[in-house]
Amino acid sequence: MKLGVFTCLLGDRSLEEALAYFQSKGIEMAEIGCGGYPGNSHANPDILLNDEAALEGFKALIKKYNMEISALSCHGNPVHPQQEIAKAFDDTIKKTILLAEKLGITQINTFSGCPGDHPGAKYPNWVTCPWPEDFLAVLDYQWNEVLIPYWKETVAFAKAHGVNKIALELHPGFAVYNTASLLKLREAVGPEIGANLDPSHLFWQGMDPCLVIRELKDAIFHFHAKDTKIDPYNTAKNGVLDTGHYGNISERSWVFRSVGYGHDDAVWKDIISALRLVGYDYAISIEHEDGLMSQNEGLTKAADFLKEIITTEPIGQMWWA
Repeated sequence: MKLGVFTCLLGDRSLEEALAYFQSKGIEMAEIGCGGYPGNSHANPDILLNDEAALEGFKALIKKYNMEISALSCHGNPVHPQQEIAKAFDDTIKKTILLAEKLGITQINTFSGCPGDHPGAKYPNWVTCPWPEDFLAVLDYQWNEVLIPYWKETVAFAKAHGVNKIALELHPGFAVYNTASLLKLREAVGPEIGANLDPSHLFWQGMDPCLVIRELKDAIFHFHAKDTKIDPYNTAKNGVLDTGHYGNISERSWVFRSVGYGHDDAVWKDIISALRLVGYDYAISIEHEDGLMSQNEGLTKAADFLKEIITTEPIGQMWWA
């Protein structure tokens, strides 16, 4: 495994400034945003696909700071019911795939997206229960008329350009948000669909990351290191379906935290061990979204915490049996 980071954390700095800073923290892999929600401040496909000098300069910086790109990320909602919004996200995904091809990268990270509830809808509709039966009709439309056809087409495009792994974050608000929904889309579309597994989204939903890892097995393509702290009092009062603003931390049922500040090292050691158990030996990519820590302190504490926990050497022979 290698310690990585989602570079949009320092989107206000140049790529070189960000890479120099990350290198100073012992980080070896960079997950770089190419548009959509993460922005494209460090890798703009419109520039890098059309300016060979800019592309060579980009590659030179990655090499200069001894970084490896774990994935290009372009999170968005390419099946948004408003077509102009959907097209913008879809264009970003396609351009990110084309940039990955030029860089020799076989993986992108994104969201599954969430459609509306009918062809004339204006906003996405995320279904959370099966009754009244209207919701089952919504799910049937979303999956069979929109989601599966879109991802079949996009996977075919990706494969044609050398990208064979599309890692989707399991995130509430999108059609793929838990174990069953990820496996449902993977079965319908193909093994190119997998997970960018983020335990913070699992903790938030009451899921067990170690169990999810065992269930997904070889469908885990990438991993986000981010934690969640559940507030027992606010959760007891309101449950975990919390629509309060992320900035209103004292009133929320849960908040994102740097690793180690939601769950202790025993929990995180079990997660890392579960990843190795199923054969995952790739990026442990820090995503810092902690409202109680600065960018620098949150990333520094996460990096120091993970350095003591991730396993970086080959297992070797079993000498004792």
